[in-house]
Formats: sequence, C-alpha cells, structure tokens
Amino acid sequence: MDENRISDLGAKRQMRKFDNVVKKPWGYEYVAYENDECALWFLHIRSGHSTSMHCHPKKTTGLILLDGLAEVSFMNDNYELKPRHKIMIRKGLFHSTKAKSEEGICLFEVETPVDKFDLVRLRDSYGREGKPYEDTSHEYPKVDDCLIIEDPEKNKEHTYELADCKLRVCNIGDVGFFDEIEDDKNVMFLKGAIVTEYGINVAGAGDIVSCKVIKELTKVFDQIKDETIVMVIE
Repeated sequence: MDENRISDLGAKRQMRKFDNVVKKPWGYEYVAYENDECALWFLHIRSGHSTSMHCHPKKTTGLILLDGLAEVSFMNDNYELKPRHKIMIRKGLFHSTKAKSEEGICLFEVETPVDKFDLVRLRDSYGREGKPYEDTSHEYPKVDDCLIIEDPEKNKEHTYELADCKLRVCNIGDVGFFDEIEDDKNVMFLKGAIVTEYGINVAGAGDIVSCKVIKELTKVFDQIKDETIVMVIE
C-alpha cells in the first residue's frame, strides 16, 4: 500500500464519528461518553465469546466489569474479573476478554487518547487476525436504552442505572469529595485530574483508581484541575 493511500485512510478514520452501535461477532459496543481526553465504550460480550488477542500501541485502556464473570487473558497468564473490579492495560500489551458467565457480560472500556483505530489483532476466533477496526457496514442506530452520559455542572452529579450498577458522574470541586466514598469503590476519571503543585497529573482522564488509593494520593496532592469529572461505580 502506497504512502498516499495510507494517509488517505488515516484522514478518513480521524473524521469518522461513532454515533451508532458497532456490531461485533462476539456482541456489540458503543460510545457512552467522549471528550478530548478520553472515550468510554460500553461492551456486551456473549457467553463463551471473546475479543481478539489484540493490543493498542499508542493508547492506554482500562476495563471495569459491570456484571457477570470475565477472564482477561494476556500472552502468558489469565486474570479473573468479577463485577465492579477493574484492570488497567498499558500501551502495546496484548490482551483478550472472554465472557465466562451464562448470560454474558457487560463492561466499560475507557481509552486515552481517543483513537479506536489504534488496534493490532494477533489472534482471533472470527478470522480477523491482522485486520483493522470494523467499517461502517457493521454499525446500526442506537436504541433508547443505550447509555449516554452528559457532563454535570460544577459540584453537581448525574446518576445512571446500568447492568445492576449505579453510576454517579460527578463534577467535583475539591479532593474532599473522595472522603465520603468507601475505600473499595472504583473511581473512573473522565476529565481533568488530581495534580501536583507543579501541575503534573497523578490520576487523570482514562484512569480507574480505587478510592483507597485516591485517598492516599490526596494526602500529599490536594489539588485538582477545573472541570474534573469522575464516575463512581456502585
């Protein structure tokens, strides 16, 4: 493939907007939230099915299971994921997610930076080895029960119900917000960050962090960026 063709494909990918549900051989996925810092995808994987063994060379992803039982596999080991548990996956790490429960699984995947085409498939049960992300022929319109998350105003929150979980999306004004959350709850940063006095992010958009760890961080780093928005999953 010549360089002009590659450049043209790259431009088309950057222009593509994911406003629909994307049909997958293992289920489906769609964007529930997106900004300039991260994108949050909702995935449903059918029982016994799994994503390809793939990696993202340029982005970090976080997974948090909403219901069911999942197995996250790497090249050398496996990791069992239970409801409301999370795992962060570094750039370039090959991984696959399988639904182990009879009813399948629902989970969130958060990516930063935003680039759904940052995808390399190594192995796949559906013949997609080495293939890029699905084209628009796999899309269909969202239905009414698809989750759409909106930014709340400062010091306000929006509450959503999904897959037996309560989702609190909060625009927080200071780190004291975390004092009222139980240690075992996971917090997903959708926008902004906890920062050092020199402006370095210690937990920011795309990170999923237990509240116990956040409380340890805020003992030293007690500043946050304006318009920091987090999701607490209960």
